[in-house]
Amino acid sequence: MPLCFGASGSVRASMNIQCADWAQGFSEPGSGSDLASLQTRAVRDGDDFVINGQKIWTSGAHHADWIHVLCRTDPDAPKHRGISYFLVDMKTPGIEVRPLINMLDEHSFNETYFTDVRVPADQMLGEENRGWYTAATLLDFERSGVGYSASGRRNVENLTRWAKKTTRGRGTVWDDPAVQNKIAELWIETEVSRLISYRVVWMQAEGRLPNYEASMSKAYGTELGQRIARFGINLLGLNGQRTDPNDTAAPINADFGRSYMSSVAATIAAGTSEIQRNIIATRGLGLPRQ
Repeated sequence: MPLCFGASGSVRASMNIQCADWAQGFSEPGSGSDLASLQTRAVRDGDDFVINGQKIWTSGAHHADWIHVLCRTDPDAPKHRGISYFLVDMKTPGIEVRPLINMLDEHSFNETYFTDVRVPADQMLGEENRGWYTAATLLDFERSGVGYSASGRRNVENLTRWAKKTTRGRGTVWDDPAVQNKIAELWIETEVSRLISYRVVWMQAEGRLPNYEASMSKAYGTELGQRIARFGINLLGLNGQRTDPNDTAAPINADFGRSYMSSVAATIAAGTSEIQRNIIATRGLGLPRQ
């Protein structure tokens, strides 16, 4: 069942599915970084599988038409080899979505519960008990990271414009050499992030599968986002902490107050920075597993 993914979170399948919003049912309350330890079960029943379990941090599940669900189909197999990957219609009976509200009072994450959810067997993606490898491939593409460098560049450019027009003391904020040096440093790092992500895009265009390269892009880009947000909110002063873009006292449309609070999540979602470093070490540098 070939699928075609779009950057907007769209999916098109060969079973008369129109372009639709989708969510990833991967993480569980006890299976985050150690995703292969997941316990959501899918049991064969005739032409169907019956799914029971819970997923967490399911981004966009409240808007999704379909959800990709990793399930354990062979409980006796080694944990990486007993997992299957299903595409499930969110309108299927037995699916319940509960909201998780973040620090910005936004609803993007969810808990998703599956109670006797019946899924046709032909909606399994890839081979039975080899879903882990399908998921790992998807994550390599999700971690490509061009969005991290693009948003970082936008924030550095906005901060530069603000510094040049904002007076402080006898001149502008930009007149401070320390400010100029730090913004220049962040600009260099943003360009590094861009080139790393472009390498990943080039590999994808060549039909190659980025693995540790995508982890490099994801780890570097998301941590750079934190550094930019941290410097920006300190440079903007107390008003930089404001998070309402409609607040006229919030500089730069409250971008830095919001990014300071949201950038931490980026280093956790789609695999923590620690997981990315493990991938880089083992698959990129050939270092032994700990």
